[in-house]
Amino acid sequence: MPIDMSTWTGRTDPEDGELGLRWHQVVQPADQANEEGIMLLGFACDEGVSRNKGRTGAYQAPQAIRKTLANLAWHHQEPIYDGGDICCNDGNLELAQYRLGEDVCRALRQRHKVIVFGGGHEVAWGTFQGIGNYLLQKQQAGATEGTDAEAPPSRPAPRVGIINFDAHFDLRNPPAGQQSNMGSSGTPFHQAARFCQLQNWPFRYACLGLSRTSNTQALYDKADRLGVLYKDDTELTHQHLEQTLNELQAFIDQCDHLYLTIDLDVFPAAVAPGVSAPAARGVPFDIVEQLLEPILAAKNQAGESKILVADLAEYNPRFDIDNHTARLAARLAWTIARAIR
Repeated sequence: MPIDMSTWTGRTDPEDGELGLRWHQVVQPADQANEEGIMLLGFACDEGVSRNKGRTGAYQAPQAIRKTLANLAWHHQEPIYDGGDICCNDGNLELAQYRLGEDVCRALRQRHKVIVFGGGHEVAWGTFQGIGNYLLQKQQAGATEGTDAEAPPSRPAPRVGIINFDAHFDLRNPPAGQQSNMGSSGTPFHQAARFCQLQNWPFRYACLGLSRTSNTQALYDKADRLGVLYKDDTELTHQHLEQTLNELQAFIDQCDHLYLTIDLDVFPAAVAPGVSAPAARGVPFDIVEQLLEPILAAKNQAGESKILVADLAEYNPRFDIDNHTARLAARLAWTIARAIR
C-alpha cells in the first residue's frame, strides 16, 4: 500500500537554498529508503485507551504530529523516512501490535533507528515486540556462527533498558479469565516483563514522573518486586536532579540497548492539555529535557546511539488547545531524531 505523504507540507524558503530546508522537504517515503537513516512509523489506535477506560482520540495523533513536525527547520544529517501507519480500526489490538512489531523489527534489520508516533501507550507493547524479535533474530544468527569443528560462541542475553517518562507505571495485569491475553494502554510493560521472563532476559525498566495519586499501592509493590527504577513527579525537581541523573546514568550503563518511550501525560496539563489523562501536577519540560540528555548521549562500544527505538504516546488531538501538545510532541521527536543519528 502506498504511503500517504500528503501531510508533509509547509513553508519553503528557496532563497536560502540547502540551508533553508524544513522537514517536509526532506522526509522520503520508506519505499525509497536506500541508505541507513531514521524510520518514522505511526500507530493509529484508540483501542488500548478504550479498554483501560480512558478518553479516546489518540487515533488521530500520528498524522497530527507529522503535520506539526513537517514545518520544523531541518538541522539533521542522515535521511528520514516515513513508513506509514498501522491502523487499528476493528478492535483487534493484538493484531495491530503484532503488525507494528513486524515493522519495527524490519526497520531495525535494515539498520535504521526508529521513532514511533502513537496512539495510546499500548503502542509500547507493539514497539517492544519489534525490539525483542530483532534481538532474538540476532541471537539466533549468532548461534549458527562457527564451524562443525567448533561450538558457536554463546551470546549473553541482551540487556534492553526501557526508559519511560510517564505519570503511570503501565504495569497492570491483564484481566483474568477468558480475556487474559487482552492488553490495554495500562499493560504494556507487564507484557514486556513477561516477554523477558520467557526469554530468560533481564527486565530493566525505569519509569520517571509517576503521579502517586494515579498508581495504586499494588503497582508500586509490583514495581519493587520487578526491580524497577522509579521516580514520582514530586521527586523530579531541580533540588533532586543531580541524584536522579546519577541513578539514571547507572541504569543506562547497565544496558546494551535502550528503548525510550514518552507518554505525554507526564507533563503538566497546562503544557500538554491534549492527552488521554491530563496531569494535575506533572513534570516541567526543562526537567524532562535535562533527564533526556544522558539517554540521548548514550553510546555503545561501536560509538552508535544505544537507543534502538523511541516512541511518543497518548497525544490526543481531540483535547488539544492551540496545538500546544502537538508542538511539544514534534519538538521531542525533532530532538530525539537529531541525537540518535
